[in-house]
Amino acid sequence: MGTALSRAEVDAYRERGYHLKVKAFSADEAGELNRRFEESEKRAGASLSSGLLNVKPHLIFPWLDAVVRDARILDAVESILGPDLLCFGGTFFNKGPGDGTYVSWHQDATYWGLAKPEVVTAWVALTPSNELAGCMRVVPGSHLTQLKHHDTFAAKNLLTRGQEIEAKVDESQAVDFILEPGEVSLHHVLIVHGSGSNRASWPRRGFAVRYMPTSLKPAEGRGSSALLVRGTDRFKYHLEEVSPQSELHPDAVAHHKAMAEYSLKGLYQSADKPIPAARLATRQG
Repeated sequence: MGTALSRAEVDAYRERGYHLKVKAFSADEAGELNRRFEESEKRAGASLSSGLLNVKPHLIFPWLDAVVRDARILDAVESILGPDLLCFGGTFFNKGPGDGTYVSWHQDATYWGLAKPEVVTAWVALTPSNELAGCMRVVPGSHLTQLKHHDTFAAKNLLTRGQEIEAKVDESQAVDFILEPGEVSLHHVLIVHGSGSNRASWPRRGFAVRYMPTSLKPAEGRGSSALLVRGTDRFKYHLEEVSPQSELHPDAVAHHKAMAEYSLKGLYQSADKPIPAARLATRQG
């Protein structure tokens, strides 16, 4: 069974700002991805959930490069964005049991520095993501307007700047994104979303992959980098990223560091504070 969205599903996505859900990976495949996550953390000697390794980690780990290129995800995303696709970013959202981390109500597009809100995030569940575990929640139809945000830099907030929407969010309208391991949700770059803390006995772990059409420009005064994952890039608006030769290959490590730091520089361009040292860390401790 294919994963491309039907016309009705695409229309619903454009109206609501999300699609729930794509059955991209089997439970066994998801288990293997979760195992690879834990093995790669040990091999790197650093957290994949924070620091520099959680900025575009697919540029340093081939198993994540395979995820962002997986046809089952790309077929669904192509239904919305078209055949020529760039991976703009990838980030783990990992909440340990009872660790108190959360994601405030926000819109992804706020600091990304792109000319138009033409980005789809594919959120890949590696472990069960439900209300108890602090699953993502979205407000349907909230993707039509950019709202004002302010930075909190809260220690337990998993977002880059702890950014949150200034206006009151009507949480009674929110929809829970309940996902089993291997399932994928799709959401618009402007949809209002967030998630609470993990009260379950297992880690709530997911990998968010950001896709955009090759025709999308950076905003004026901004630069960006991206990885071509499907089709052709006739425009060349973004610095070209390359896939890793092997896990932690020296060339991949150097390329990843350059692209990740370039990305963070853009994300903090309008911030009142410099990039925190923890965001640039490549080792634990």
